[in-house]
Amino acid sequence: MKLDRIPNIKNLESQNFFLLAGPCAIEGEAMALRIAEEIVNITTRLRIPYVFKGSFKKANRSRVDSFTGIGDEKALKILQKVSQTFEVPTVTDVHTNEDAAKAAEYVDILQIPAFLVRQTDLVVAAAETGKTVNLKKGQFMSPESMKHAVNKVLDTQNEQAMITDRGTMFGYQDMVVDFRGIPTMKNYAPVVLDVTHSLQQPNQSSGVTGGRPALISTIAQAGIAAGVDGIFIETHFDPANAKSDGANMLPLEQLERLLTNLVALKQTVNKLN
Repeated sequence: MKLDRIPNIKNLESQNFFLLAGPCAIEGEAMALRIAEEIVNITTRLRIPYVFKGSFKKANRSRVDSFTGIGDEKALKILQKVSQTFEVPTVTDVHTNEDAAKAAEYVDILQIPAFLVRQTDLVVAAAETGKTVNLKKGQFMSPESMKHAVNKVLDTQNEQAMITDRGTMFGYQDMVVDFRGIPTMKNYAPVVLDVTHSLQQPNQSSGVTGGRPALISTIAQAGIAAGVDGIFIETHFDPANAKSDGANMLPLEQLERLLTNLVALKQTVNKLN
């Protein structure tokens, strides 16, 4: 995937990784713009190509009373406003064929959730919009099996596919990243490491997913050292009160320090390679 084929992406001359970052879910316009503005300022200073991330709808919730969204069109219009205001591309999850067609009118990248990446009709529907398709590796899938998911996109004559690793299930309530899979998947498409979902602790007895955000820096640095093309981070200015996945999000105030360290590490990796 060539970054210059993602509309509006900046800093293409940078030798940095690219970044997908933002809140788990769109909770409102003010919060989305606040988070986007802060990340745009940081990534501009550090010359990191940036894509704003936000789910317009959360369909894969543990409990029926969990937050799912503020309304599809309302959230999608907020994503569109973020893109227009800050001139950055946007990415959002899609869960159905209808979601793919709808979201494609507002965002630049359609993301297939890990639980759904084997759903052929959904992957093909997303690819047929002509948008870039971000395939989240299923927690239950081997790195080698992601070749078939990528081929579903390529077979629609859409060459804009990327893979995001978000860890593999380890027992019932933990995730682990197998860094051996990164070079394997890079044979199929650019690879992104989702450092926040990789630290989830799903299937908690409370029905609310836990996490280990203190290890975000560790996982992110290991990913850069292993050669990932991009980093995916969910972040919020108030994770404790975020409406979705707050337990594994990075506090927004900690983002600049993390990215500064990752840029330095990436420069070292570039010299070694």
